[in-house]
Amino acid sequence: MVYQWAMAGTTVRVLDEGEWEEYRAIRLAALQDAPDAFASTYAEELQMDEAAWRAAMLRARRLVASRGEGAIGVVSVGPFAGEKEASDLFGLWVAPQMRNTGVAWRLVEAGAKQALQEGSTRLYYWVSTENGRAIAFATNFGFRVTSQRRTARVSHSEFGDQEIALVLPLASDSGVPNPTGPRLRAKPGPR
Repeated sequence: MVYQWAMAGTTVRVLDEGEWEEYRAIRLAALQDAPDAFASTYAEELQMDEAAWRAAMLRARRLVASRGEGAIGVVSVGPFAGEKEASDLFGLWVAPQMRNTGVAWRLVEAGAKQALQEGSTRLYYWVSTENGRAIAFATNFGFRVTSQRRTARVSHSEFGDQEIALVLPLASDSGVPNPTGPRLRAKPGPR
């Protein structure tokens, strides 16, 4: 599936298993740029063989933002442990030169659409409890802060060692309309 926007030719698309090399390249770039942001390291993932990368492609949907021939961002959407109707958004990264241009928004929007198309009614996004910028981004998008906390997989000197779950309803939730609902509808409604 390809999501396109008028934003200077930027596209977001879901990679299939056979595109594991493209995912590997963008993932390794992310690990080099932001080594403290991920639970894995560049050195660990550099050693992974083709079978491991293909297995990673099957565990979650990998969405890549591109402009022209180059990948400029990535996000993953996978199952959320413990909730059959929910998905987990993780691994969000945007190339440094493309930050603050709307690429992260487009990746999250495409991830939410993907989760909705796969039958999820909620999308979870875990961020460090002290990462005000990430929390502000997510709540501006429409995610709601929850009371769910967990120990971060990676302790960060600036953001601490705790994460908070934010949740985006992908359908009406308790009668409260989803602020992103019209954009995320899996199938166009009546016109």
